[in-house]
Amino acid sequence: MSNARYNARSLAGVAFGTLGLVALMAAAAPAQAKVLAKVNGVEITDDDLKIAMEDLGPGIPRQLEGKARDSYIIDFLIDEQLVVQKAQADKLAETPEFARKMAYLRDKALMETLLGNVAKNAATDAAIKATYDEAAKNQKPETEFHAHHILVPTEEEAKKALARVKGGEDFSKVAGEVSKDPGSKGGDLGWFTKDRMVPEFGEAASKMKPGDISEPVKTQFGWHIIKLDETRPKTFPPMDQVKEQVARYVVQKAQSDLVMKLREGAKIERTDQPADAAKGAAAPAPAAKPEEKKK
Repeated sequence: MSNARYNARSLAGVAFGTLGLVALMAAAAPAQAKVLAKVNGVEITDDDLKIAMEDLGPGIPRQLEGKARDSYIIDFLIDEQLVVQKAQADKLAETPEFARKMAYLRDKALMETLLGNVAKNAATDAAIKATYDEAAKNQKPETEFHAHHILVPTEEEAKKALARVKGGEDFSKVAGEVSKDPGSKGGDLGWFTKDRMVPEFGEAASKMKPGDISEPVKTQFGWHIIKLDETRPKTFPPMDQVKEQVARYVVQKAQSDLVMKLREGAKIERTDQPADAAKGAAAPAPAAKPEEKKK
């Protein structure tokens, strides 16, 4: 690889944040690499295409596939090379600012490489299964509720809706006509546990029996009429449904544990805050179990 290309790719790594291209600088393209384009004599190869594809990832339009995807990335690499050649001509690669950015990107690439290795070693089938089994074992017994509701802004409107339901009208029909909750079709909330709802709603639902219809219940969202359809014991989701989530947790925990261990064995001195505060600075944290609050 020529010096011109070395420096051009270096600048591209800074300008576009492409750490994969920074890594490319460390080794010359193999002899068998296929040349896909040339920009003022600088070659763009299929190796460059592969690295750029891995690096750009979500930035590539989803609708592009196959050759269209390759063509899009090659155009990106051509434009990139034109920009970095201009930057090279302006001798931007010789500035102290560029050197600082390159040092930062090198450190970041090393960090990501090490954490990537940790992820590969951590996310074994055995580790994922052990984590899943432990979580399943520790799940506390809970009841799940399946309910419909009608949500309106005022107590008066709630009483009118309740009167219609008690008068024999179908609950889902009334909900579809007057409820202000766009997220529940016909008022159907699906299955939920008490703690997934705002406190007043969860408390009211937990005291009902299947088939019951509540009096108006006030929450931060307005006034609700609740119809409890059925209940069941909460079961832990099967492995195939949560395997990816468990794997992410295993990886993030392994990475976090490594960083915390390195912190414990390091001498860290900060001048921007008291020494005690520096010890507790943030490290990558394990993924939390997703929770949500419904109306």
